[in-house]
Amino acid sequence: MPDYRPDNPLIVQGDHSILAEVASPRYEAARDHLVRFAELVKAPEHVHTYRVSPLSVWNACAAGLGAPEILEALREYSKYAIPDHVATEIADFASRYGRLRLIRDSRGMILSTDDPALAEEVAYAKQTAPFLAARLSPLEFQISPIARGDIKQALVKLGFPAEDLAGYTEGEPLALDLREQTAAGQPFSLRHYQTKAARAFHAGGSLAGGSGVITLPCGAGKTIVAMACMAQLQTSTLILTTSVSAVRQWIRELLDKTTLREDQVGEYSGLAKDVRPVTIATYQIMGWRPAKGDNGDFPHLSLFSERNWGFIVYDEVHLLPAPVFRVTASLQARRRLGLTATLVREDGREDDVFALIGPRKADVPWKVLESQGWIATARCTEVRLPMPEHLRMPYAVANARDKFRIASENPDKIRAVRRILAQHPDEPALLIGMYLDQLEALAKPLGLPVITGSTPQRRRDELFGDFREGRIRVLAVSKVANFAIDLPEASLAIQVSGTFGSRQEEAQRLGRILRPKPGRNQASFYTIVSRDTVEQDFSLQRQLFLCEQGYAYSILDGEQLTADPLQAVS
Repeated sequence: MPDYRPDNPLIVQGDHSILAEVASPRYEAARDHLVRFAELVKAPEHVHTYRVSPLSVWNACAAGLGAPEILEALREYSKYAIPDHVATEIADFASRYGRLRLIRDSRGMILSTDDPALAEEVAYAKQTAPFLAARLSPLEFQISPIARGDIKQALVKLGFPAEDLAGYTEGEPLALDLREQTAAGQPFSLRHYQTKAARAFHAGGSLAGGSGVITLPCGAGKTIVAMACMAQLQTSTLILTTSVSAVRQWIRELLDKTTLREDQVGEYSGLAKDVRPVTIATYQIMGWRPAKGDNGDFPHLSLFSERNWGFIVYDEVHLLPAPVFRVTASLQARRRLGLTATLVREDGREDDVFALIGPRKADVPWKVLESQGWIATARCTEVRLPMPEHLRMPYAVANARDKFRIASENPDKIRAVRRILAQHPDEPALLIGMYLDQLEALAKPLGLPVITGSTPQRRRDELFGDFREGRIRVLAVSKVANFAIDLPEASLAIQVSGTFGSRQEEAQRLGRILRPKPGRNQASFYTIVSRDTVEQDFSLQRQLFLCEQGYAYSILDGEQLTADPLQAVS
């Protein structure tokens, strides 16, 4: 076969998937190209699978990569000739990006195209017609500035994403720099991938640069990338995050690693309403309204207009709630940065993130950073326990939701937790679950403090602080610790229950233990499940995230915990 090149790592298939052989000497070079225009689907040990989609190609185009460069890379690293129809479709996907442009001139905001037929389609399509203020010429439409995000969303769903060249407002100026030493006197500098991510975000300057998503593993320093972007932009900043604990963590990091003063940084939450040049707010307060089911306004969304923000940061952007999506549609003149460990949204709104926050600007695979020593090496283990005899009949006759809870709350899990903790006697550990009664039942006999959604904020701060300082070795936490909580000392996580088959949650929980520690660069992640139940089925779905990222995991029978924990039964 004249087109067969055995040393190349890629096989481009007719369904738009791409197989990549990890053992190939050209794999790393090929991967560096692939991540720019293809989505990683799964990454087990030997063969990784990527997929080319319209959204992945549009992300590449927004970053300055065109169809010729994409096809050149595929031809350079493929074992076989690329299927003709795949090459044609990649070129078609790429041709759709930028055929419509948003610009600003003396007439206001203009949507323009060079394609008369496309102009007519936009004029008559039900997705786009409501957002066209006036038709200025056969090829131009006037757009109200407040509809800038709405028209971008609509055009993505129509299949012709607009290139947004309308620029940004500068916002209130704010002088800040990154420190060379932290406030505590420790040396501080950006890692190479953090510098690269910050530069990629700002690439394009006043027109194209300044909106997009950075995808980095938990523990890899997404907060630091955001601070580097703030130092580039020198403007007032609104940061949205997931909880009061995360707000205060952001404040600590900003004061520790930038030249900002305490009076320049404010908390906006259910506990405080300080609007300052840099303000950190929770998604919960932004999505609050006076009465449940009330169709009225969300009063705290006014925070978006209380200052002339030049920059908005969306921490854990995969959790962006609907009210914040809606207000973000009207904030397209502000620079926007989304941060996430995995852009898997359970509601499937990745295209809205693309339209309203911006394209993916940087994405570094988990295993790459692990191999470079920036995040800890993780060992993942599933422990399977039989259902106790007295629960088998109640489980058998229960409905689907009750089946999951009965299996999740298997009382024999406490014995397994004890054994795991005994096998890791010196490691700071998190016991993680979703059912509060279960957490309390597990924690009480072990003498563990518990943090849940009802734990007062002051008590949460005390317990998180005690854990960081080593005064508490094991902390039991509910879903409140899934996101944006920095507990760098943790190197052991024991998951006793989770949210059905959520890969997103699996990523966040694993991420709690991935920050490398001095003298210890290995972490252990255990999931305890009830054998032959729906919990085991959902666990398999959750574990897919680990396989997709390249992690292998062992499966143990509960009784094996008394023996060598590395001897898996399968």
